[in-house]
Amino acid sequence: MEYILGIDIGTGSTKAVAVGMDHIAFDSSQYFYPTVTAKPQYSEQDPELIWHAFQQSIEELVLKLGHPPLAVGLSTAMHSLIAVDTQCNALAPMMTWADSRSTAVAEQLLASPLGMELYRETGTPVHSMSPLTKIIWIRENQPEFFSTVYKFISIKEYIWFRLFQTFEVDHSIASCSGLMDVEKLVWSERALAAAGISVAQLSVLVPTTYLRTEPDASACLAFLQPGTPFVIGASDGCLANLGTGAVAPGIAALTIGTSGALRMANHQAIFNTRAMTFSYRLDEEIFINGGPVNNGGVALKWHLKNLFQKEQLSPDDYTVALARMEEVQPGAEGLIFLPYLQGERAPIWDSKSCGNFFGMRLTHQPQHFTRAVIEGICFALNDVLQSLEESGQHISQLNVSGGFVSSPAWLQIMADITGKRLVLATTEDASAVGAAYLAVKATGRSAVFPSPVQNESTVVEPNKVYHLAYRKYFTIYKKLYTSLKEVMQEMYELQNSAQSNFP
Repeated sequence: MEYILGIDIGTGSTKAVAVGMDHIAFDSSQYFYPTVTAKPQYSEQDPELIWHAFQQSIEELVLKLGHPPLAVGLSTAMHSLIAVDTQCNALAPMMTWADSRSTAVAEQLLASPLGMELYRETGTPVHSMSPLTKIIWIRENQPEFFSTVYKFISIKEYIWFRLFQTFEVDHSIASCSGLMDVEKLVWSERALAAAGISVAQLSVLVPTTYLRTEPDASACLAFLQPGTPFVIGASDGCLANLGTGAVAPGIAALTIGTSGALRMANHQAIFNTRAMTFSYRLDEEIFINGGPVNNGGVALKWHLKNLFQKEQLSPDDYTVALARMEEVQPGAEGLIFLPYLQGERAPIWDSKSCGNFFGMRLTHQPQHFTRAVIEGICFALNDVLQSLEESGQHISQLNVSGGFVSSPAWLQIMADITGKRLVLATTEDASAVGAAYLAVKATGRSAVFPSPVQNESTVVEPNKVYHLAYRKYFTIYKKLYTSLKEVMQEMYELQNSAQSNFP
């Protein structure tokens, strides 16, 4: 069976997915790697481990299927930063999107007129996730190290260099760096000046449909056919829209994995200076506008690990907890959870925010807390949804993907809170499938992007009565952050002070 290989290089794992000529994914291979938090606010990974996961996922799937793919398309997580030398050797661990050591840099930049100018020029929110603020932090805090860096690149560029021995980056990954003019598709002189770097310290910009063949022998991919096209692809968020068919007006893509995001396709960049929703590129014609949240499945995992007192959770643990949650009415009997366990991105952009349970009573039991956690995650994404609609982007349907789609109860809560129709058009492999779809077009096998097979979709309609009830709880949810913001920041500063003062 002929197939295209879509590879999603994510924060926690790399997954290779085989997509047939009928546009349906039918097999996959996945390899995991750790994230290290050596210090508070640090979130680092070893790019060499990610490269090996990339190699292994391809080899395992190709050998399993018995024949190589027609082409390979790449998807990668956004906002990673690696400082490298001339041979693309990492000079330090990779900083992931979750690395927040540049929080103060982002706050200072945002407080200046330049901050909002950069947001409108690059389409990237001014936040510690951004490679722009990470580079500034390195320059200000590690000047000697900064002076030794040949180039600042993403994990996409690291993988691409290992394949073809050249520094190139697609417009999509570049558009979420805070360093590229999102309209003109060139590196932003204003952003580079703020970072203190030159164009020579960045990769060459190429379209998302750009491809190369004949990987270098050092890539050890001899199990592929000579001449197999590798399509550079786009970011995981943009490709999740493509993989779920969310590129038409009124349809948004909603993904909940470890984190979460809500995104819409448009033919223009759309800005919201209050919520700093992003505008990234899928290709030269399509912008993906939306907002990410830090706390998706990671918040539920944190809750269940504490609930079951387990370091490793089994699938049965999730099943049991979610089944018990269904016994609880919407609103969790007045218990509301702010899911800001890792600070938060859209729409509050506050790295100093923290998680909170509000409204606790003696009557609340573990299942109430589980429901409150699920509802809190959905409230956070509904906050992003409302910010997009506030910018004039009407949303009638959410095409959903990510690990949460395996829970009918979670899907129903999301539909009830947002009041939107949910369509499950594919599995949690949306980004990898999107990478394969982009490769189909890039290699000339289709003049347009393929679409997922809709007749296999699962549709979840909102319960109108529950939606009206949730609107009242959501109003309180939003007031809670506004009321607690100052106290959260005081606690953040106190904790940082305590960590430096206590042995």
